[in-house]
Amino acid sequence: MLPNQRREKILDLLKEDGSAKVADLARLFKVTEVTIRQDLEKLEAEDLIIKEHGGAYLKNVEDQVKSFSLVHQDNLDKKEKIAEKCLEYIESGDTIILDSGSTTTEIAKKIKHSGIRNLTIITNALNIAMMLGAEPSIEVIMTGGEFKPPTLSLTGQKAADFFKGLNVQKLFLATAGISLKSGLTYPSISDLVVKKAMIDAAEITYLVADSTKIGKSALASLGALSLIDYIITDDAIEDKHKEVFRDNEIEVIIA
Repeated sequence: MLPNQRREKILDLLKEDGSAKVADLARLFKVTEVTIRQDLEKLEAEDLIIKEHGGAYLKNVEDQVKSFSLVHQDNLDKKEKIAEKCLEYIESGDTIILDSGSTTTEIAKKIKHSGIRNLTIITNALNIAMMLGAEPSIEVIMTGGEFKPPTLSLTGQKAADFFKGLNVQKLFLATAGISLKSGLTYPSISDLVVKKAMIDAAEITYLVADSTKIGKSALASLGALSLIDYIITDDAIEDKHKEVFRDNEIEVIIA
């Protein structure tokens, strides 16, 4: 991995987890701690992070938590269309899992103003729980786990363990990148056990991802595309990518 690519991955990880230790980053990227410190110095010089003894943390993360705002707000128009389309696959009386993320947050906003009633929503996203928790026709259940400030979400093994023994009708799953080689990818390794547990608990998995994520790869791979049943994306998806999903027996739904 080239230094610029590594620094980009480090920044992506910090945007997910909020902070990281030098020693952990060195093990993760298989480089020396000296190299990681140099990477962090460059990122700090670009005013993206703040170094601290033994690690670094994302700049402005405290303000983001206080304002309940998410880091990833790009392609919002596409995400809103995808969220609107998702409502066609949610019925009154359903029990669903809403993953954390900006696209699933848009789904929650659409649900709040829809006519769908008597929903049970299981989520690891604190912002989604706060948004829907006061709705009289929606029961919100949260996982446990470690809090990730930038994504306002809960992660790790405790979050994953919550899903053991559950049988849920539908999962709306987020992703950071869809690699045609590595499958579903995420910036944070701690999320992998949670995503896999969600998939195992759901009868049907809808991947919700705008077209800009297709063909891109984040740090950690969850597994093959065959883990999902449907992808709900926007109309900018390329034909060659549609074919890849169809070859994997995944139905492509265009918002």
